[in-house]
Amino acid sequence: MLRRLHRAWQAWQLRRGRIPARLWRSVVASLHALQGLPEPQEVRLRALASLFLREKTLTGVGGLVPDERMQAEIAALACLPVLELGLEWYEGWHEVVIYGETFVVEREEMDEAGVVHRVRRPLAGESWGEGPVILSWGDYLHERRQPGSGQNVIIHEFAHKLDLRNGVANGMPPLHADMDRQDWTDTFTAAWDRLQRCLAHHHKPWIDPYAATDPAEFFAVASEVFFEAPWRMQQHEPALYRQLRQFYRQDPLHRLRHHAPHEGDSPPGSR
Repeated sequence: MLRRLHRAWQAWQLRRGRIPARLWRSVVASLHALQGLPEPQEVRLRALASLFLREKTLTGVGGLVPDERMQAEIAALACLPVLELGLEWYEGWHEVVIYGETFVVEREEMDEAGVVHRVRRPLAGESWGEGPVILSWGDYLHERRQPGSGQNVIIHEFAHKLDLRNGVANGMPPLHADMDRQDWTDTFTAAWDRLQRCLAHHHKPWIDPYAATDPAEFFAVASEVFFEAPWRMQQHEPALYRQLRQFYRQDPLHRLRHHAPHEGDSPPGSR
C-alpha cells in the first residue's frame, strides 16, 4: 500500500515538471557515461533524475550555490546506477552535500601497535549510512575532463549507498534473486587478490589503486570503471564485468562500444 502511494506521489511530482528538455540534452551530450543510451532508457533516466531532485536536498558548502546545471549533472550520474533498479534503492537518506574542492576530515585511527592517532585526510567524496552523500565538485570536474578515464566520484559515492543497503559497506550490496551470492563472492575475491598481487609487484593496475583499500572501495571503484570504461574491465576482469552487469542490469560495454579511446588505455592514478 505504501509503495503504491509513493509511486502515485512520484507520478504527481513528474506531472509538476521535469528537468528542462534543453538542459537535459546538454547534460547527456556532455557526459561520457551517458553516451549511447537508447531513447527509452534516456527518458527513464530523466524521470529518475527529476524525481531525485525533488526527493533529495542538494546543499552547497562554503558559499557554493548548486545551480540548475550542477544539480542536473549530479542527479543524472547519481541515477545512472539505479536506472534499472529504481529510486527506492536510495531511500532512507535525504541530502547531498557539495564542496567546491577537496575537503578534509579528521578521524581517529589505530595503528598496528594499537595506538590511536588523530589524522586529517583530504577526500573527494564520502557516503554515510543513513546520512548524506558528500562530494567535491572540483574533483568531479577534473574527472569529467578525462572521459573514459574510469573515474567518477559521483558514481563512486552512490555505489557506496547501494552497498550500504545491507547495513554495512563491505562490497556486498543486496543481490537479486537470480544472482548467486557465492559466485559474486568468489569473483570479487579473485579480482581483489589479483589486484593486491599486481600492486605488491609494483605493476601498473587496470583499476585505480584506491580500489585495494578494502572490499567496499573495490566495489565502488569497480562501479566507476563499469560505467565509465567498461572495455577496461572486460579486458582485464571479464567475470567481474559479468557480475556487475547482472547486478546493475545494464551493459555499458555495448552502448559505449563506439566511445572507447583510440589511444592506449592507461589506468588512472590513485585519488
